[in-house]
Amino acid sequence: MELFIAKKAKEVSPSSTLAIDAKFKSMKAQGLDVVGFGTGEPDFDTPQHIKDAAVEAISAGKTKYTPASGTLELKKAICGKLLADNGLEYEPASIVVSNGAKHSLVNAFMAICDPGDEVIIPAPYWVSYPEMVKLADGVPVALETTEENGFKFSIDDLKAKITPKTRALIINSPSNPTGMVYSEADLRAIAQIAVEHKIYVISDEIYEHLIYNGKHVSIASFGDEIKELTIVINGVSKTYAMTGWRIGYAAADKRLAGVMSNIQSHATSNPNSIAQEAAVCALTGSIQCVEQMREAFLARRNYMVGRINSIGGVSCLMPEGAFYVMMNISQLIGKTLGGRHIGGSDDFADAFLETAKVAVVSGSGFGADNYVRWSYATDMDTIKTGLDRLETFLKS
Repeated sequence: MELFIAKKAKEVSPSSTLAIDAKFKSMKAQGLDVVGFGTGEPDFDTPQHIKDAAVEAISAGKTKYTPASGTLELKKAICGKLLADNGLEYEPASIVVSNGAKHSLVNAFMAICDPGDEVIIPAPYWVSYPEMVKLADGVPVALETTEENGFKFSIDDLKAKITPKTRALIINSPSNPTGMVYSEADLRAIAQIAVEHKIYVISDEIYEHLIYNGKHVSIASFGDEIKELTIVINGVSKTYAMTGWRIGYAAADKRLAGVMSNIQSHATSNPNSIAQEAAVCALTGSIQCVEQMREAFLARRNYMVGRINSIGGVSCLMPEGAFYVMMNISQLIGKTLGGRHIGGSDDFADAFLETAKVAVVSGSGFGADNYVRWSYATDMDTIKTGLDRLETFLKS
């Protein structure tokens, strides 16, 4: 019997990052000597003081429902963090705590998109952005960038994409997958356009503490007009190595935050109560553990970029933040590797995994088919092994 499936659901593509990670884990479970650079997950353990806070929360019986949009204690901790780190003043009523930053993004698009509304997404983009917009009945509009321009769009490029249907623009800085960081001057120019055209800015700042030169700047900090139009998205996953804890949050005008809270209350209710207690500890505790991780990522970045650029046939830019490298494979398109014709990034990623037992993510899911993404959120020995295998793979 043929089952009915909603058109909107059928149009949502699977996550290429999760697909490659699943294949990597399956091969590893079979005992194959495979190394993975797929998912964006720090290899460090959650700091001990944060884990201790979760254990204490369990012992204290903090295992019941909380308010749907998060506990007041956690919202106050988030407000304190936003003021101290970003110069942003919010009330707890403007904060919505969700089951990860991904959930916060879905809430945001559901709150602002009517059918047919357009959301501008700079490409290369995180694989989930277009699919989230589709789920909210919006229309994703790719804004192409180039490696020659550091994967950044110009103001003229942005203006050319704005139409009467434009509802929002996504800014992800530092960026997944490129590691690109917008400067304060860039962001001020973007903010001016957003205010002029009255379009929302979804500012995904999940990698804010992983910048290797300079300091993160939030676009919402440039005045009341842009702050009112900005939905700041963040969380504890990347900064504190808490990916599995699933705590993200949005900061927005309290009218919009109220709508997002209502949506969440019917979709999932509250985030995990114990993880919320741990997140309070993370946000109010020492940042020293974060700096140690950042220094390790910096060393790995420098090594990976140097090695890739020393290997013939491939190249990459030096990322400014996050923990990803976009490797340019355009010179390999049309060639045969591992007995397979390379027509694009999917072919390269499959051949590299099957032949050299190295998992990277194809750029097709990021809107960049001439690239594959490496994550350096793994130990140096694994990075060296993966790059040794890349060199051997390309020579063969």
